[in-house]
Formats: sequence, C-alpha cells, structure tokens
Amino acid sequence: MFSLVERRRYYFLFSGILITLGLATLIYSTVSTGSPVQLSIDFTGGTLFQLQFTEGVGEQEIRDTLATFELDDIVVQELEPIESEDADVPTYPDSSRWSVRTDELTEDEVDNILDTLDSTVAPLDREAIETSQVSSTVGAEVTQAAVIATIFASAVVLGFMWFSFRNVPHPFRYGICAITAMIHDILVMLSIMSIMGLLFDWQVDALFLTALLTVVGFSVQDTIVVFDRIRENIPRRRGESYELIVNRSVLETVHRSLATQLNAIFVMIAIILFGGETIRQFVVILLVGLTSGTYSSIFIAVPLLVAWSRGELPFVEGDVKE
Repeated sequence: MFSLVERRRYYFLFSGILITLGLATLIYSTVSTGSPVQLSIDFTGGTLFQLQFTEGVGEQEIRDTLATFELDDIVVQELEPIESEDADVPTYPDSSRWSVRTDELTEDEVDNILDTLDSTVAPLDREAIETSQVSSTVGAEVTQAAVIATIFASAVVLGFMWFSFRNVPHPFRYGICAITAMIHDILVMLSIMSIMGLLFDWQVDALFLTALLTVVGFSVQDTIVVFDRIRENIPRRRGESYELIVNRSVLETVHRSLATQLNAIFVMIAIILFGGETIRQFVVILLVGLTSGTYSSIFIAVPLLVAWSRGELPFVEGDVKE
C-alpha cells in the first residue's frame, strides 16, 4: 500500500517554505504600501470611480488632474472598455476605461472632479460612469465583521470536531489539526492576494471575504471527510498501527476529494477565460483557495494528526505505540 503519511516531513517542509515566502511578501507589502494587502473601499472607506473616456488617455494624465484636488489617497487602475450592444448608444473605438479609488468625497466634489476630467483630460462617456462611496465607519465595520466571522468559524469547527469525535481518543486533537489546515489556506490566499496586489493592483474587497469564507468551509468539510473515515476504521482495524489506519483512510477518500476539486477547477478556469472582468479576480482567488484546501486536507491536516500522535511535534507527547 502506498504510504502518503510516511512522507509527511516533505509536506511540512513544502508548506513551510510556501508560508514563509508568503509572510515575506506580506511584510514587504506592509513596508512598501502600509498594508499587507491592498484594501478596497469596502474596508477603508472612500470613493470609487469607474470612468470611460471616449479617447485613449494615460494614467499619468488622470493622476495629474486629480492631484489638483489635493487628495490624500489615489489608486488608478486601467480596465477593459465597455462596448454597448445597444445600436442607439454611440461607440468609441479608441476609448479607455479606468478605475479610480480616492478619499471619501461629497456629491459636489464628485461632480467637480468629473467635470474637470471631462474638460482637461478627455471627454467622458457619461452613460458608462459608475461611482460608489463607502464611509470609513462602514469600512471599519466590514473589517471587524471579517475577523469575527473567521474566529467564529474556527470556534464552531473546534466544537463540532470535539463533539463528533468524542468517542475517539483525543477528539480535541482532530479539531486543532483541521483549524491548522484552515489557517494554512487563509495564509496562502492572503499571500497570493498580496503578490497580485503588488503586481496588478488587486484589492481585497467584499468578494474576497466571500471567497475566504467559502474556502474555510470547503477546507474544513474536506478534512472532516477524511477524519470521519479514520474514526470509522479505528474500531474496524484494531490490529493495525495508527499510521496504517490513517493512511488507509486517506487512500479510501482521496478519489472523492480529487474528483470534486477537478470538477470545480474546470468550471472556474472556464469562468476565468470567458467570464466577465468584474468576477475574474474573485474566481482566481477562489480557485487558489480551493486548491490549497484540497492539498491541506490530505497533506497537512492528516499528516499533522499522525505526527502529533507519534510525538514528533515540539512540546507535545505522543501516545501511539507501534
């Protein structure tokens, strides 16, 4: 029988390197930009413009014009122009579209900025302009809700694992291993988001929080499936070593995890290639998170459970004897 858990040190080493690089990226982003990841107005508060000019314009032209308003925070990102399918709406072959995030503004200030851009940079397609505002208070509430939701999910997972595995020796241990795998996935998603923020100005918004909580649920559910098979096999195979039982349980469930993941991967890749621009960032992050969730369930949570039982982890004693 092929032994997956026997190579657990390699999995731990790989994840350790991955997490270390991710933390280094988060630290670098914090030093260079003031935040581990770039936050959208959903978290920071402010005003978001989506502007479509009838002519091609450059980023610096927009920045120079906005600089005259003495705004503290300006983030400019180019988007793909929108082409209307309505025959009555005029089209502009050389149009350019931009996303601009800045300070919280009043309605009069917004109108003044739009009029200035229209007159000094290039004519604006007024029908394609979108503006949204989030107060700093709402942004702080969203941030607080995100932290509370993650902590609450961890507490529920720990309680559920303890109750469901109460007839198995050391049920608390299963919950800790599941939460560790979940934290692994969160760090991977944050690291990727930090990298994409530095390279392509991706920003953490409410959709990222949705992807994060989706991955948390997926990762824990995938881990529980494997742990539940371990729980079933322990009384059935009393003559086998604990490590062999765990390895057998992984092999009995791995096909289910891979089949589910492959189906999701095919759908998400199709959305990334052919879906709309507004949802692409969400799907990419979700794809990364689900892939990490499948990996951590098999190669982190389960090997960690075996390592803990054998006393291979620092500051803990093992209880399994061969």
